[in-house]
Amino acid sequence: MATTVRSDEMLAALRRAAPGTPLRAGIERIMSARMGALIVVGSGPEVLSVCSGGFLLDAEFTPPRLSELAKMDGAIILSDDCTRIVRANVHLVPDPGIPTSETGTRHRTAERVARQIHVPVITISEDRSEVAVHVDDQKRMLEPTPRVLARADQALQILARYRTRLDDISTGLSALEVEDLVTVRDAATVLQRAEMVCRIAEEIAGYVVELGTDGRLVLLQLEELMVGVVDDRRQVAKDYAVDGTTAADVLARLATLDDDGLLTLDRIATALGLPPGTELDASVQPRGFRLLHKIPRLPDQVSDHVVARFSTLQRIMRANLADLTEVEGVGDVRARAIKEGLSRLAETSILDRYT
Repeated sequence: MATTVRSDEMLAALRRAAPGTPLRAGIERIMSARMGALIVVGSGPEVLSVCSGGFLLDAEFTPPRLSELAKMDGAIILSDDCTRIVRANVHLVPDPGIPTSETGTRHRTAERVARQIHVPVITISEDRSEVAVHVDDQKRMLEPTPRVLARADQALQILARYRTRLDDISTGLSALEVEDLVTVRDAATVLQRAEMVCRIAEEIAGYVVELGTDGRLVLLQLEELMVGVVDDRRQVAKDYAVDGTTAADVLARLATLDDDGLLTLDRIATALGLPPGTELDASVQPRGFRLLHKIPRLPDQVSDHVVARFSTLQRIMRANLADLTEVEGVGDVRARAIKEGLSRLAETSILDRYT
């Protein structure tokens, strides 16, 4: 399962040049005229430090103006928000000692400027009709909308299959929790699948940024497929993290795993705080956060108090109404809601598992 890595800075740059934005309209005009261009998005002192020559404009940005200015050889400097054309026909002079993998003069300059002053630099190739966005040491080609849509659609289909599988094993985990039969393998598998789903969703979110106004339907499908996944992942982490390890610690450790590491359940168990070499078939007990979270209108703070009082899900399920009402924030009404809610979840989970 490979994902496309995009930094926040790269996503911000792609968002500025996405379909439906004035900058993208200007880029498309330059490409349709079969011209090249070098565009720097940023006009701070760090940008001026690598500029030589050219002339000051400080004019309102419009796509026609951008394409007209691209007829000149020099770079075009835009404001940070792409609402002003600050300078044109500028000669960029980055540090020649900065390494670059590019070959053409325009592209070598763009990569060096992006690495030196950390602002987005856009190159439009006259010969190949290609657009590249450089941010720091990253480079991203702007692809035609139909191609990005095709990739997003394929990723959505994969996400839907992974989500279905996640729902199945999550339901199975609920039944095992009710029966007190959970092993490290069971908990690690659910956490693994939830993390996979989240990573695929992050990749699709990147496509949504690239698609701009053309990505609305993709975003709606993504949001529908991801309902409850992030919360469920956090609750599993809270349930099975070893004492002294928080859910945030678990999620941070998962984030550091590469794709191969994520496929190894031993690494997932280690992320939970378990010692390396822990037997995957060893029994574990959930604290109860996950099933309590499924009870309607039960605040997380009250769930925390219930778990703090009883420690494990099995003790919570065995508690009577009087025991539950002793918990801070739990009165008679909530005590009955907890008792009846856990009973319904237990019955439903077992039926789903064995039918």
